[in-house]
Amino acid sequence: MAELVLVEDDERMGKLLCFFLEGKGFRVHWEKNGPMGVSAIQTREPDLVILDLMLPGFDGMEVCRRVRPGYSGPILMLTASQADANEVGALNLGIDDYLTKPFRKQVLEARLRALLRRAAATPNKEPAPSDIVVGDLTMVVGRREVTLAGTRLNLTNAEYELLWFLARRPGQLITREEIYAALIGAQYQHFDRAVDMRISALRKKLDDTRAPYRFIKTVRGKGYLFGSTP
Repeated sequence: MAELVLVEDDERMGKLLCFFLEGKGFRVHWEKNGPMGVSAIQTREPDLVILDLMLPGFDGMEVCRRVRPGYSGPILMLTASQADANEVGALNLGIDDYLTKPFRKQVLEARLRALLRRAAATPNKEPAPSDIVVGDLTMVVGRREVTLAGTRLNLTNAEYELLWFLARRPGQLITREEIYAALIGAQYQHFDRAVDMRISALRKKLDDTRAPYRFIKTVRGKGYLFGSTP
């Protein structure tokens, strides 16, 4: 049974989520403000965290800043608007996924289970993967390390999995539908910008935020492809 910490100040939302998730087999510990959320995450070291953006005490982004140095599990953030989601995606806080309210409970469950699968996965699930070197970017697959010009990058699990998914198929068009299905574990919804937000956050880590992009190229209306541009 997976344990999760829910940090949500809205009484009705918190009760609904606890009832739903416990019914799906999760063991839920619920906190209602930022400081108590930090304490629960650091003390319990749960399998994953659901974190509301707007909280009493201090907000969800500050919670993430405080716990990330010692907590490596998945964090899913709940936001009230797409603008909030854009801000979250633009910051390198170690947030693995987000959902914009309102959302369907079944979508939340699918996202959580996808995060748990990724967290439990090992690089040896595929036969003897080789290291990947593209320009000055190197992926040491056996150690899940990524370096750029000799400097190690601090990628979240979600960012690493996205980079690996793209980099192992260099020069091939990979659609948003493929990325969404592989990394989120659900059918792609065309209004959902989760893939684009993840690409944007990964590009920032790769110091590749302006077109023409060096590593992850956009194929307008279709998807992305990976390859180095000198």
